[in-house]
Order: sequence, then C-alpha cells, then structure tokens
Amino acid sequence: MLFQIKSYLQFLWHSKNEHAVHSPFVFTLLTKCFYDKKSKPEYAVLKNYRKSLLENSNTIEVTDFGAGSKVFKSNTRVISKIAKTAGISPKRAELLFRITNYLLPDPSDSEQAKQSILEIGSSLGLATSALSLGNLKAKIITLEGCPETANQCQLQLQKFNINNVELVITEFGEYLQSQNLISNIFNLIYIDGNHSKKATLEYFELLLPTITNETVWIFDDIHWSPEMEEAWKIIQKHPKVTVTIDTFQWGLVFFRREQPKEHFVIRI
Repeated sequence: MLFQIKSYLQFLWHSKNEHAVHSPFVFTLLTKCFYDKKSKPEYAVLKNYRKSLLENSNTIEVTDFGAGSKVFKSNTRVISKIAKTAGISPKRAELLFRITNYLLPDPSDSEQAKQSILEIGSSLGLATSALSLGNLKAKIITLEGCPETANQCQLQLQKFNINNVELVITEFGEYLQSQNLISNIFNLIYIDGNHSKKATLEYFELLLPTITNETVWIFDDIHWSPEMEEAWKIIQKHPKVTVTIDTFQWGLVFFRREQPKEHFVIRI
C-alpha cells in the first residue's frame, strides 16, 4: 500500500491534461474520448450489469493463477465482494466503453472485416460488457483461468444479452502459446490478468505478431507493484511501441508508425 501511495504521488507530480499535449493524435483522443462528459445510453446497461452482481450473495471457489489478491485472504469469495473490490470501477468501465467506441468504430461497409478484441482476464465480465457495448459487431475473445468465475461471467453475459463474446477457460500463457497468433489481428487488447512482470512481458511478446498500425493495447494495474512498473518501462522502450499513455490505473500502448516516440502521463 505504501508503494502505491508513493507511486500515485509521483504520478500526480508528472501528470498533465490535454492542454500540455502537443501530439494531435493524443490531443484528439483526450478531448473527444477520455474527457467526453456526455451521458450515453450504454452507461445504464453497465450500471445495471454491476448492480446485478453487487446484489449476488452467492459464493464461489476462486482459482488464482496470477499474483494473488491484496484484498481477499480466502479463495472462497462472495460474488458481490468480487464485483466491488476486484472488478473494473464504474468510471473505468465507462471510459473503456468510450475508448472501444472511439477507436474501434463499426465498419461502414458491411463487407469489411469485423473488429476483433482480446481480453485477458474476464473476471465477472464488468470490463467485458464495456468492450462489447463499445462495438456490438466486434468479435470478442475473453480469457479466464478460474472455471467458477468464468461460469458466473457467462451467466451474467447471457442475462444481459451480450452475444458477441466467446469466453475461453484457460491459463493465459498456454492459450497464447497454443494459438497461431501470426494469422490473428486484434484491434484492441485489454490485459487484466496475472499482475506479474514475467507474465506481462510474456503476453506482450507473444501478442506482438497480431499488431497493426491502428492497434491499441491497454494494460491494467501498471503501478500495482515495483515489478509491474518495471514491466511497463520495458514495454515503453520496445522499438515497435511509439506512443504510450499512463493514466496510473492503465497503460495504453499504440504502434502507430507515423507517430514520433512519445510517452504521456495523463490525469483523467
């Protein structure tokens, strides 16, 4: 906890808003997407999805393959508490919706390929629902290692008629190694699983063959621990990475070849 407080204070010291950004691409992203204050009808769906989970007092046995939880001491967990403490926050869910909707618009030509999204770490589907609502025509693959959590996520997605999601129960690294990723393109990847330096960098390297010039990756909890910060710094320095945005909770990564290499620390 002390590390995260120190890290957040450093973030506040270095962070800027749109007025200090001189990149046209990032400035437009901030003003038209990040800082968009208009209400959206999809926000009500996200709110009800969360409310449904917060009212669920059932317990599940969680299998944790990652760095563990800083909140839960037992693997037997109440669904409502998972949603409250481990899931994406309401503000972040709305932002994830906006990012998906802004960067992955529906193709105007029905013959064009559908946008493709990969989520690593489904949990109860709070972020999954935001990704889906951001582009209802997109093909979404979401990975979850815990069978009981995945089952609850699937039930919740069905309850809210979220039908463009394929949920795969798997260990993340094994799945990525077993796929022919060179033939895949993911327009957006949201990585919220196994908060360790080794796993994060492994996923990064395995997924590099899927990038295009327009791809965006979002890494969750980049300041979760000293080693996650180390992983984030290594990712920033990678030669294929051109633009990164540190929002403290998330790190966004872009591979736009026409952009000069720049790193932004942005308050949202």
